Amino acid sequence: MKIQFIRHATFVFEVAGLRVLVDPMLGDAGTAPAVPNTPNQRPNPLVDLPFGDDGLSDLIDSTDAVLVTHTHNDHWDGRAQELVPKETLVLCQPEDEAKISGAGFTNVSAVDPGLAWKGLRFVRTGGRHGTGEIGAQMAPVSGFVIQTDGSPSLYVAGDTIWCDEVEEALRAHRPDVILVNAGAARFLEGDPITMTAEDVARVCRAAPEARVIAVHMEAINHCLLTRPELSQKLGEQGLSGRVEIPSDGEILELPA
Repeated sequence: MKIQFIRHATFVFEVAGLRVLVDPMLGDAGTAPAVPNTPNQRPNPLVDLPFGDDGLSDLIDSTDAVLVTHTHNDHWDGRAQELVPKETLVLCQPEDEAKISGAGFTNVSAVDPGLAWKGLRFVRTGGRHGTGEIGAQMAPVSGFVIQTDGSPSLYVAGDTIWCDEVEEALRAHRPDVILVNAGAARFLEGDPITMTAEDVARVCRAAPEARVIAVHMEAINHCLLTRPELSQKLGEQGLSGRVEIPSDGEILELPA
């Protein structure tokens, strides 16, 4: 399996000759408003894509399917909806199937609770996009486990904090690779709505044999935890080297 991390939560994984684009946010820097009621009121995204128009065209042309963990704008933006061909297979949580179909996409399949496609197996997992009332308002969100013979299994945790649902997914599926959305995103009130450094550390401790990758940083105004800060805080907990924190555009090889 090969992963190309693009920006924020957007990445492509390639396995068994198939390329799946996950959570595409493809708009240019500064073309969307800041997330309201949050610190750091700057227009989003904060950074451009790591390639130009030709690279973006190549990305879309080479995509066999799209996986949308949930339809918040930083995971499925208007630019992605314009560029992805309407006949492309879009996999999603059941709650988003009608919304994506209503936007003109003609090949939408909900993963509920599992789905098989061309030798890949997708299983939906739960999560909590924050705590209390804010977490309830941000729901629903899902994670997904992707498996295929002869390749490491991948758990895309999605927009969630550390919670019972994540712990259960790790225990039930024992993934080889875990991709978590860090950034400690938050509003002016309440707790963080994506993983903090401590949450990422909990993932490492719960799955000591897994390869952990942390993304979802430095691209949206309310994600306050930076890559250097995450690396420093993990080092303070004796977890230096346990978490990969890719740069925009970086490619990771995941051997079987």
